[in-house]
Amino acid sequence: MSHAQEIQLQIRGTPESEFGHAENGGGSKAADHGRRSAGGSVRWWLMVMLDMLVLLSGQTIATLLGRLYYNSGGNSKWMATLTVSGGSPLLAILLLLTPPHSAGAGTQPPASKMVPIYVGLGILIGLDNLMYSYALQYLPVSTFALVAATQLGFNAITSRLINKQRFTALIANSVVVLTFSATLLGVGSSSDGTSSNLPHGKYTLGFILTLCASAVFALILSLLEVTFEKVVRTRTFRWVLRVQLYTNIVASMVSVCGLFASGEWRTIPGEMAAFKDGRARYVATLVGTAVSWQAMSVATLRLITRVSSLFANVTGTVALPLVPVFAVVLFGDKMSGIKAVAMLMAVWGFLSYVYQHYLDGRRAAMTKEADAECRVCAARAGGEAVLHA
Repeated sequence: MSHAQEIQLQIRGTPESEFGHAENGGGSKAADHGRRSAGGSVRWWLMVMLDMLVLLSGQTIATLLGRLYYNSGGNSKWMATLTVSGGSPLLAILLLLTPPHSAGAGTQPPASKMVPIYVGLGILIGLDNLMYSYALQYLPVSTFALVAATQLGFNAITSRLINKQRFTALIANSVVVLTFSATLLGVGSSSDGTSSNLPHGKYTLGFILTLCASAVFALILSLLEVTFEKVVRTRTFRWVLRVQLYTNIVASMVSVCGLFASGEWRTIPGEMAAFKDGRARYVATLVGTAVSWQAMSVATLRLITRVSSLFANVTGTVALPLVPVFAVVLFGDKMSGIKAVAMLMAVWGFLSYVYQHYLDGRRAAMTKEADAECRVCAARAGGEAVLHA
């Protein structure tokens, strides 16, 4: 998310030692290394595609299960908020299974720096989860998914302001199109049959909360990027997992405090008893939601370590056409003409965003190849000068 060069798939998929071999070896040696690196690049792409699939599946399932919780009789916003970060013990298991001394791990930052970061980000994540929980109750899940897609536009703004990322015409187009898409949904709320079943103002409140939550989520990603660049100074999977685990623990504490402070904990037994199909389905829905969110989080973290947090956010936005389709089938949401146009605009905004990073990737790869060729030529010229001498 920081610099354009850090977002390039081609560079991340090609070991940097490839250029070193080109300088020191002959043509056949470079060709052999090229074939080996090509095999490694294929494996890298397969892992990235697997992470993308897990991210998309986890996000889609978690959103649908969150809506199912409300549709089946659930009403506790704090309980729904807790499911987003409450599966953090799963991250602790992964952390224990990860080698403690990963390659490339540098000096660990002091706890005096990391603890305030964990607390600050954890509180932001907890509040962000709460806004999403309220919004998911007040909006049809298809509308919620499309409005939440504005996080990509907000991400472009926070990346520019915080991470100094270039703001190109294609990214500006993405921001504008996604904003128009969300505005179209807000103006056309009366065409959505489910909005008439809500108390007056609830649809508008859900719309505003989704926009605010999307903006905060984009801010969180940018702050995480700054944390890894300025404080942690490494992108190992173990460190990303550690940051996610501790911030999730703080977010869960915020949710638990809210659950007890609001008095909603008293309604949980009655909510379980009145839940559609009984207590077992109530527990299964909450557990499934928590597991899905953690699967999505782990896949996001792996994409951050392999590519960048910006690419992880872009991948998550691909779920925007998936959720409305499943919502129409599972919950009977109406796919009105306005909503279909808004979805197409959101897809167009996403494609503009991805295409910009594709162009950045090609430009950075060509620049690096040109630099490598210059180093090879300089090395050969130096060798010839020595022979002539």
